[in-house]
Amino acid sequence: MFFRKPRRPAAVHLLLALLFAAVIALGVHGCSKTQPAKSVVATPSLQPALTPLFDDLEKRTFDYFWATAEASNGLIPDRYPYTEPFSSIAAIGFGLTAYGIGVERGYVTREEARARTLLTLRFLEGAPQGSRAEGMSGYHGFFYHFLDLHTGARYANWVELSSVDTTLLLGGVLFSQSYFDQDNAEEAEIRHLADTIYKRVEWPWMAPRAPLISMGWMPKEGYIKHDWCGYNEGMLIYLLALGSPTQGISADSWKAWSNTYARTWGQFEGQEYLGFAPLFGHQYSHVWVDFRGIQDAYMREHGFDYFENSRRATYAQRAYAISNPMAWKLYGENVWGLTASDGPVATHQTYDGQERAFRHYSARGAGQADSFDDGTIAPTAAAASLPFAPEIVIPAVHQMHDLFGGQLYAQYGFLDAFNPSFTYEVPLKTGRLLPGLGWIAGDYIGIDQGPIIAMIENYRSGFVWKVMRKNPYIQRGLKRAGFTGGWLDMQLTAGTDQ
Repeated sequence: MFFRKPRRPAAVHLLLALLFAAVIALGVHGCSKTQPAKSVVATPSLQPALTPLFDDLEKRTFDYFWATAEASNGLIPDRYPYTEPFSSIAAIGFGLTAYGIGVERGYVTREEARARTLLTLRFLEGAPQGSRAEGMSGYHGFFYHFLDLHTGARYANWVELSSVDTTLLLGGVLFSQSYFDQDNAEEAEIRHLADTIYKRVEWPWMAPRAPLISMGWMPKEGYIKHDWCGYNEGMLIYLLALGSPTQGISADSWKAWSNTYARTWGQFEGQEYLGFAPLFGHQYSHVWVDFRGIQDAYMREHGFDYFENSRRATYAQRAYAISNPMAWKLYGENVWGLTASDGPVATHQTYDGQERAFRHYSARGAGQADSFDDGTIAPTAAAASLPFAPEIVIPAVHQMHDLFGGQLYAQYGFLDAFNPSFTYEVPLKTGRLLPGLGWIAGDYIGIDQGPIIAMIENYRSGFVWKVMRKNPYIQRGLKRAGFTGGWLDMQLTAGTDQ
């Protein structure tokens, strides 16, 4: 996700971004198969009540998806405000999920959400698929990462057919399939369209080095030369690929995927866990899959689940901010959160007597491998970790809101990021410098907005998780990956497995 989102894209952005993606996902040692050691005891969890700020944040974040979607086709812009009109297919997946939340929270009626969902799914189901480099929306059931906001065609020749962004889109598609369950023609059509879009994805075609799945494909260059391995948001890719009853991958793919975890298992900032430096890798799959109390073979060996793993990652990032080894401004117990986000600009400047690298859009994170920190904090990193560690997330969200007020928190909730340490009078890629506050982003980004609303509601009511537990393809993917326990065993016992 994070590595292919330039503000003013060009071919060179894609080349550098894919290289960076390979470093993050594969690591310098590639897909290691060394087995990790045993884990420490889990940290106990608290369940504090949400404050009115979270009610307001959830509504404003919903409005991003409801208000900015293209009226003719339901496509959602990658960012807003935008200078280039392209949609992120992953943002569409988050938007489809947000519409159901909007119904449950009373922001829109079920009829309004149903109409918007139908508009979007009809467009996606009918969008042209083919091998041509231009005029196509996808190929072999996968979609291009960025589509023209108005036509729905591949936005430019630097845009790849993306396995992970297609997966995040499908998260929303399958949510729509399970949420709209009423016995009427419109909701029956939603279920049919969702089924068609999901089943036509040819997962084996995206696995030229099977059983692992490639990051993507380009019409002229062919497959991206890196597969999804290591621990990251690729977990959802394999689960959906395993869940397909028509175009699925072999069951040994999950073992091949989890066998590459060892490079990032270990201790960091007082926590022992399966690491991925940016927090989005610990959040995206959890938006749609309730990992509480279910385990695959890897987690059974370590004595906890992926939900607890994300909790430990959240605590480790906060501890890193408290220790603040790079002496960035404002870092502390309630100002933390590194993930993929906007930043001020790609430049080198002197800070605290040292030359430091700063970036524009980039993955940022803290961990034992693949870390990068330039002082840029993204509110989505903390806010979307709410279900994992509410006792530290709630005060962090309040602190960021209180420190920056309307400069950071505006029409659609939190703007993408801020950097109090960046005060350099240089041309910026995006955002603005404010006296005493440093750099603040000027845009909202769809894939950072989506986890905020979904995870607030998952913490509040478990709503998205409850809907997705009913989905037969989610159940099938988890079962084929070897997950057992908790709600999954109860669902399968009830006869809902297909």
